[in-house]
Amino acid sequence: MQKSNARVALIAALVALAMLALGFAAVPLYRIFCQVTGFGGTTQRATTGEAAAAEKAGAKVGGTVSVRFDANVDANLPWTFRPEQVTKTVKLGQRQMAFYYAKNNSDVPVTGQASFNVSPDQTGSYFNKVQCFCFSEQTLQPSEEVHMPVLFFVDPAMAQDPDAAPVQQITLSYTFHRAPDVPQ
Repeated sequence: MQKSNARVALIAALVALAMLALGFAAVPLYRIFCQVTGFGGTTQRATTGEAAAAEKAGAKVGGTVSVRFDANVDANLPWTFRPEQVTKTVKLGQRQMAFYYAKNNSDVPVTGQASFNVSPDQTGSYFNKVQCFCFSEQTLQPSEEVHMPVLFFVDPAMAQDPDAAPVQQITLSYTFHRAPDVPQ
């Protein structure tokens, strides 16, 4: 009887440890899932070679989509942040560049990190960023103003997706947050 109680206790402890490990792994696994599938409006990251191939394919497919640029700032970040252009009509597959304006309104250096998504969600796997300020933390000195570029393209394969093809406007949205683990 005592052996079976010890065995049950050991199994319960192992199950509890496995559940704890899965709890810690859930966030990175979910992030990877979203990046691979575009789930939840997660955009794709592309190379310049992929952008060139998409540009060739886009010339054959044709078609355009409007991209709306959105900007938000977390209340804990003393920045002004906005798109320099609110909307832009882009050809599928064609590389485009958009700029965002940011200003540190405080009297100390502040580091921020942008989170992003696109909507509607079904367009996330077709929206590709080649270069973006959101790929790394941004430190702005007191009262510093910057113009931050994002180089992107919309994959022409979107025109063949029955769920995404009817979409006429994609919203690219950024929210800047104070960077974690950075003394401010």
